Amino acid sequence: MKITKSQISNLIFLALIAVLLFTPIGTQIKVYINRVFAFSPTIEKEGDTKVLDTYQWKLWSLDGNAFNFEETKGKVVLVNFWATWCPPCIAEMPSLQKLYNNYKNEVVFIFISNEEKETIKKFLNKNDYSFPVYHSSQSPEALEHISIPATYLIDANGNILIDEKGAADWYSEKVRQKLDELLSR
Repeated sequence: MKITKSQISNLIFLALIAVLLFTPIGTQIKVYINRVFAFSPTIEKEGDTKVLDTYQWKLWSLDGNAFNFEETKGKVVLVNFWATWCPPCIAEMPSLQKLYNNYKNEVVFIFISNEEKETIKKFLNKNDYSFPVYHSSQSPEALEHISIPATYLIDANGNILIDEKGAADWYSEKVRQKLDELLSR
């Protein structure tokens, strides 16, 4: 049986697809592509925003300590839903860590992943991430999402100023200006 050039091309194409879909190399390529195309998130115009419907929400730290979302009332809050296996999530993490490093004393950061605690801890340690991660019960309706990453910026009045799905550049000038504006009120 003789293999034709067309069959060889098809085999190479299938091998490349398999590498992209099923190997760590493929994950790194997807992360890189997501970083290249991650732009600053869209900030809603005041008046066009959804309002957080409730602050009744229980969260648990990786150490098992309870955190009541009620404590964030009247504060600027960034909530990010993510997972260690999600290439767009991995792609935006460095910009979120930078944002956290610069605003952690003024903004409440809540990162939520419902994966195994050890998986999360290993991922955080490997990448030198220090932001707080929680497990969550059912989130408030205004923060419901189908895909991850899903990130929300909530002002002190409960207005959701950013409702971003997919990877974004969270350390952009636009986001930092908005945070500075919210914190100066």
